[in-house]
Order: sequence, then structure tokens, then C-alpha cells
Amino acid sequence: MASLLQGRLPVNQDLLLMQKGTLMRKVRSKSWKKLRYFRLQDDGMTVWHARQAGGRAKPSFSISDVDTVREGHESELLRNLAEEFPLEQGFTIVFHGRRSNLDLVANSVEEAQIWMQGLQLLVDFVTSMDQQERLDQPGWLSDWFQHGDKNQDGRMSFGEVQRLLHLMNVEMDQDHAFQLFQRADASQSGTLEGEEFVEFYKSLTQRPEVQELFEKFSSDGQKLTLLEFVDFLQEEQKEGERASDLALELIDCYEPSDSGKLRHVLSMDGFLSYLYSKDGDIFNPTCLPIYQDMTQPLNQYYISSSHNTYLVGDQLCGQSSVEGYIRALKRGCRCVEVDIWDGPSGEPIVYHGHTLTSRIPFKDVVAAIGQYAFRTSDYPVILSLENHCSWEQQEIIARHLTEILGNQLLSTTLDGHLPTQLPSPEELRRKILVKGKKLKTLEEDLEEEEEEPESELEEAELQLEAQMESEPQELSPRSKDKKKKSRPILCPSLSALVVYLKAVTFYSFTHSREHYRFYETSSFSEAKAKSLIKEAGNEFVLHNTWQLSRVYPSGLRTDSSNYNPQEFWNAGCQMVALNMQTAGLEMDLCDGLFRQNAGSGYVLKPDFLRDAQSSFHPERPISPFKAQTLLIQVISGQQLPKVDKTKEESIVDPLVRVEIFGVRQDTTRQETSYVENNGFNPYWGQTLCFRVLVPELALLRFVVKDYDWKSRNDFIGQYTLPWNCMQQGYRHIHLLSKDGISLHPASIFVHICTQEGLEGVES
Repeated sequence: MASLLQGRLPVNQDLLLMQKGTLMRKVRSKSWKKLRYFRLQDDGMTVWHARQAGGRAKPSFSISDVDTVREGHESELLRNLAEEFPLEQGFTIVFHGRRSNLDLVANSVEEAQIWMQGLQLLVDFVTSMDQQERLDQPGWLSDWFQHGDKNQDGRMSFGEVQRLLHLMNVEMDQDHAFQLFQRADASQSGTLEGEEFVEFYKSLTQRPEVQELFEKFSSDGQKLTLLEFVDFLQEEQKEGERASDLALELIDCYEPSDSGKLRHVLSMDGFLSYLYSKDGDIFNPTCLPIYQDMTQPLNQYYISSSHNTYLVGDQLCGQSSVEGYIRALKRGCRCVEVDIWDGPSGEPIVYHGHTLTSRIPFKDVVAAIGQYAFRTSDYPVILSLENHCSWEQQEIIARHLTEILGNQLLSTTLDGHLPTQLPSPEELRRKILVKGKKLKTLEEDLEEEEEEPESELEEAELQLEAQMESEPQELSPRSKDKKKKSRPILCPSLSALVVYLKAVTFYSFTHSREHYRFYETSSFSEAKAKSLIKEAGNEFVLHNTWQLSRVYPSGLRTDSSNYNPQEFWNAGCQMVALNMQTAGLEMDLCDGLFRQNAGSGYVLKPDFLRDAQSSFHPERPISPFKAQTLLIQVISGQQLPKVDKTKEESIVDPLVRVEIFGVRQDTTRQETSYVENNGFNPYWGQTLCFRVLVPELALLRFVVKDYDWKSRNDFIGQYTLPWNCMQQGYRHIHLLSKDGISLHPASIFVHICTQEGLEGVES
């Protein structure tokens, strides 16, 4: 195992065989199955493929892009090919973000096991590397070397280094680049080998702005004493009284020198490591674990929610897949939608009704939910059922839910008694709840548990008004007419599985107060919810203090685009459902809000959105909110990725835009000027100023763009976080791709300062 993994992993037979290469079938569909030769590169971090052994190879994927490796029987596609290929010979490589899975079939069970075990070993290794290890020996550094070493001889000439600088987004004076090259060429061979390239890289990544900050607090310019570091933490990082204890912890964690640790001093290298770590991140590490009260009723929380979860594409011809549920649940989503229709052979199917989207068996969806519901979060999962099935297939739905989910399924109240409020996320740990239509009230259900029931048909005919009404966007005009003529009857066995989340039709806030109960929930189209916020914003807030609301995208969004969820969160709506398969600003906001609280999918709403007497109006916020002023100095950027990686000569002209989302009066954006031809270490040194009326609802989004005077600026990377999770002082912002995947080591370096503004501001 070459350079990067030398000494880091024990010699492993699987990895050695993977480095020799294996001929396998790459499978995309029943009709597309191609033989490809896959080989693990010597760096142990990248896999290349070719049409045949010894053929022209090209990169297939990096280990750092892999989320997990699954066995063949877990793949829908490979299960469909089980008659052609034994499932034991197949496996699936699952990538982070929205990249499609890679399904492979080996020639033998043994070869499949070698690749599954070897890949998982490497994935676990990369995952376990702490921040310092990633800084010292990152896979991406080896990737750069591979890119630059055109003739693959393990060394780089100056010409190759010049081409590499363009690939790395660096526009550098040739004489200066040659000086760095000569300084790193310790062997004086005229080329750079592995360790020499690392030295070249280190000289390339010197940070003068950090050096200047270090020297500002260091009396000798060589180190920070304990007291000097405490001064820095108090004055700049606003750490307050805990600064003394924190300084000792940080020195012990980030100072690379043992003697420095013993003397309680921090070197420049240790200082930079701290600033680049999670402790120096803009996101406050105290907000990373579960830090909120999880014992409040469900309606007191924002709940990460998905719309059309089964789709991995558009809503007209897109693919339906259990992968949509797996991805949503693994990213912390706690409310998924299941659109169920009568299927062939008596088995219900899931798809977007009256469209050309593909179909998947309902039982496969339930099995995937049962398997992945609590991989990321222990807090409850809500199944939002859109039931379009006949009586007979509804019974099958109920049976699958009961048999497949077992004890995970909540089928009665927690203690068997009538509750007075919704249970809390803590009480519902590792439980799956069904949201859907129900024949009776919860009170009637509990009263009749020990009584002799009427016949199922008689019982079903006693449905309450509008019980089977679906969300408007789910029905075509033709199906609406059909529905009016013949409304299907709800099956009692399915009805009984709806406990705390009975779906009811919304008529008005007055009607809800007079006729509905706390365990009943209504769904609102985005247009209806917007209208209610505008016309009766405070009533909507009060409604959401005692009942759950779900907001869903317009049926006209056939491309699976999203609305801005912020305005619905401002009104206290809990389940603001988004098309999670669609990347963009809206999903950045969703990921930003739910990044806190261990990514559990539950975030406690602000006090004024939980108070039954609240006077808050999302369109007209008034006192007692404390306005705050935010000063952001955008200092520098580090190793920003190229927008067009196919053009070696293309260098980005980066600018930074800071966007604030919150109440309408707070929603704004500002941006720096652009830096010409420097994506590697651009310097801005510009300060942006914002005034925010309701910080408790504000989200900050930092976006890096590539300036283009001829057309729209291209997206480079972003990072979004809640105001309340923002740390002050000198901080790094580690950028994410449009899919929310780390662009490590790309970052921007900023200084954050908040000041309290006027109290009782009305707009």
C-alpha cells in the first residue's frame, strides 16, 4: 500500500487483491450491463475503471465519496436481476449526497466479498480519521499528485507542477512557483516525489492573515503562552469565563509538540489547527449533540419532512425507489410520504398517481423504513399515508405495517389511556407513527376497545365528513370527478393504526378550535399556507401551538422544485415538506436548520411560537424582540474548487455572498467584490453589516460564487446555519457542495461580531 496508507492500516489481503484489479459487471438497468475492470489505486483512496484489463483507465470514485457498501439483496435493481445473477455476487456502492448508486456484479461470491469488505474497511478508515489526520495526510492531496503526475512515474517535473497549479485553481507568478519548487526539492533531482510534494504544498498554503493574527497576541511571535491564548479567546472569540479552562483543553488537543503541551503554549501550527478545527468552526460545537429539551409535545418542534419521498426525479416520469426513503431517513428526515395505490396481484404499490413514474411494492417501502428509520436519529418517524386503495388492499397495507414494523409501530396510546396532549419525541423514541385518515375519534377507539365491535362494513360506513379527502395536488381533475361519484371506504384495521396523527380537513381556524382535537392534523398547500400567513398570521401561529400542521409543495411543481420553507417555519408550521431529491437554496435552508441538535430531525421552536397566548405575527414582528447587529468581516478563502474541472486553464474569480433568511424584514443579502484569478487563497478583507429584528428565526447562508461579467455567477460552495448556533470571533466556514457534501479542504475565513440593537422595534 503506497504513501498515504503506509503504516496506517495493517496489511490486508482484500486491499492487495483490489489493487491488482477485478473484472465485474456494472449494472444500470435490466438492459444495461457492461463488463468493466475495476482497480484500487496505490494511494488506497481512489478506484479507477477501464473497459478491460490494461485498457485506458479513468477515475470512477474516491473512497471519501462513499457512504456505505450494501449486499446485493439490498438493491432493488439487483433483486430484479436475481434470475440472471446470484444476489451473493452483487453489491452496491452508495455515495454521499444525490449521486446515483453503483451496482456491481462480481464473477464469484469470493470476489464480491473481497470488494465489499475492502471498500468498507477503507470507508471506515476515512470516517474515523480525526480532523488533524485529514489535515496531515488527506486523500485529496494524493489525488492532486495523481492528477499532476501525467506520466505516472511517481515524481513531478516543474512543468507538471505548473499544470497542477492550474488544476488547483492557482494563478501564480512563474518565478515564485519555481522558487517554491526548488525549496521543496530536497533531493535536488529536478522533480518532486511524495514527501517533497507535501513540503511544496505546505509552502503553498501559508496563511499570512493567520500569522498576523497570531503575532498580534504573541509577545515573541513564536508561541502563545497560556495567558496570551486566554486573552485571544476572551477578546476575539467571546468565550467569556470558560476561556481559561478551554485554553488548556485546546492546547492539549491541537498543539503538535509534546513539549509545547507540557509548557502550556501554542505554536503557530497549533493555532492554525485550532482555527481550522470544529472548535474554530463558525458552528458552535455545543449545538452539535442533543442540546434541546426533547420532552415537550410533538407540536412544539420543527420536524424534518419530505414530500414525495419515493421519487428520485421529477413528478411526471421520474423513478420511484426505496432509495428515496433510505436517503431521506439517513439525512435525519422524520416525516416521509407514502402515496399508495392498488397494485397487481393484490399487492399495494407506491408511486405518483396518474403519472408515468415507476412503481414500487408498498411492502418494500415499509421494509426499508423499518431498516433505516433509526440509523441517524432515535426520535420518532412519521409515515404520512396518502391512501388511494380499495378496502382489500388497505387490509394488506395494515398487515404489512403491523408484521414488518413489529414493535417499532405505535398502534395505541403509550399508556393505553386517553392523553391530554401529544407525546414528546423523548417518549416516542424509536417509534414509527402513522398519519392518515381515521374512522373515529381517539376517545371512541379507547372506549370501545373492550366492547363487541360492529361488523367492519357497518363500522366503516360511519366515517366522519371529509374523512377520505386527499391533498388537492395529488388528484387529477378526472380522478376528482371519479372520487365524487364513488368514495372508497376506509378499512378499520388501517384506521386503527392511526393514533396521535389523525388527518382532518382544514376549514378555518375557528372551525379547528371548535371541532378538532390536539391529535388531529391538517395539511396545507403552499399557496393556502401563504394566504393564511398573510391574512391571519397570528392565528396560524396560535393554531400551531396546539396542533400539528403539514405544508406541501404545489402540484404544479412537476420538476420537483421546492418553495422557501422559511416563511412557514416563521408561522410555527412543524412539518414543512420538501422534495429532498432536489438540491438548491431551499434544501440548504432545511439542512441548515436541522444541522443542530445532533441532526435528529427535531428542533425546538422559539418560545414565542410555543406560547398559547403569543401575539407574534410573522409578517409584523413587534417587541419584545431584541434586534441585533451582525458584522461579518470576510477575510480569505482556501482552496476553492474549480467550477469547470475539464478546463485546466480556467481559474475562478471568487466572491462571497452572505444571505440572511428569517422574517420578511430580516431577509436580505450582501456580497464582497470578486478576486480575480485566485481560487486557491483569495483575500477579500471586507466587512458586511446586517441588522436583524428576530434573530431566533434567522438562518445565515454563506455562498461562494465565481464572478462572470457575461452571465450569471456560477455556484462554488455554500454553508448554512441557524443564527443561534453561530460562534463569534475568527472562524472558518467549511464549504459544502450543492448536494450538501463536504468540499474539504475548501473554506472561507471570517470574523464574526454581534451587538445588541434597539429593543421593541416595530416594522
